[in-house]
Amino acid sequence: MKILLALIKKEIKQILRDPSSIVIAFILPIISITIYMYGINLDSVKITMGIKNDDNSPEVATLVKSFGHSKYINSINYDNMEDIKSAVLSSKIKGAVIIPNDFSSKLSRGHGVNDRADLLVITDGSEVNTANYVQSYALAISNQWLATSKYKRNLSKPLININSRTWYNPDLNSHYFIVPGSIAITMTLIGILLTSLVIAREWERGTMEALLSTKVRAIHIVLGKYIPYFILGMLSTAFNMFLCVCIFRVPFRGSYFMFFLISGIFLFTSLGIGLMISTALKNQFMASMVSISVGFMPALMLSGLLFPINSMPVFFQYLTMIIPPRYYISFIESEFMAGGVNEIRLANAFYLTVLGLLLFAGVYKKTQMRLSND
Repeated sequence: MKILLALIKKEIKQILRDPSSIVIAFILPIISITIYMYGINLDSVKITMGIKNDDNSPEVATLVKSFGHSKYINSINYDNMEDIKSAVLSSKIKGAVIIPNDFSSKLSRGHGVNDRADLLVITDGSEVNTANYVQSYALAISNQWLATSKYKRNLSKPLININSRTWYNPDLNSHYFIVPGSIAITMTLIGILLTSLVIAREWERGTMEALLSTKVRAIHIVLGKYIPYFILGMLSTAFNMFLCVCIFRVPFRGSYFMFFLISGIFLFTSLGIGLMISTALKNQFMASMVSISVGFMPALMLSGLLFPINSMPVFFQYLTMIIPPRYYISFIESEFMAGGVNEIRLANAFYLTVLGLLLFAGVYKKTQMRLSND
């Protein structure tokens, strides 16, 4: 214990003398969460759309007004098709709705196959998400207008009435799951970056040779690296939580005890990844590059935060099983949004614990107690 405490004391002094660790632990969360809060928005967006009405019916004129009154659309009326084409090509508008001159007459008849009333929706396919928004908005506004117009009597009665209800996030505010999820991305980077350099730095500076000449054992070196950075990482976790709940006002409905308990397990796992990189490479520059690649990209792209895992190719679905942020994001979003579900807590805590112990064993086995492998 004396040897371990001495190593922990040495590492804490190193942290206090090296401002980069403090920057990673406390400045990085501010930058990261601010970007996720204000720079990333998955909510419905307001789109500029052109409207060309060739039907002189007063009833159809109310459809044009419906587009203008929508909070999701900034509508611009056009009289010439060439002007619409030019506006789409120049990105002045993101789409257009063309109402043909026989639209109202076909709606009035509305029985035969040839009486189907069509609207032409033009979108810019180079921006796929925006094109989908244009089509969805045009369809929703048209259906809403049709349901309240005089033409609804010509429509067959729907067999199913859908009454949708949103649980946990009734306002459909994407920040309520993006910002908590960003804690997982931030803590992944912090956990890996904090430890990916520590052993490599010892080898580069020659202090590892000095340690190996003493009675220090591998377990002392490993725990001496884990414990101080675990404490620093948990302080950073608390700071992240403070930013989310107190500064950005993201509602938290779960248990603070469970949050910090499973966050500690996740941090233990992330520190293991960083130490594994540092132990294997023994070079600070290479370790920092690999840690960003291994930590940031998989955490962002394959964790389920931005892209549903079920929609990924089968190979990547299996690959996500070894990515710790997948389990932490599942837990943290449940804790913030739903108030905590024991099944989710236990399942994710189990997988994170297994991954963390495997990484700890790997770091211990990989830690060299000799200057060469000969």
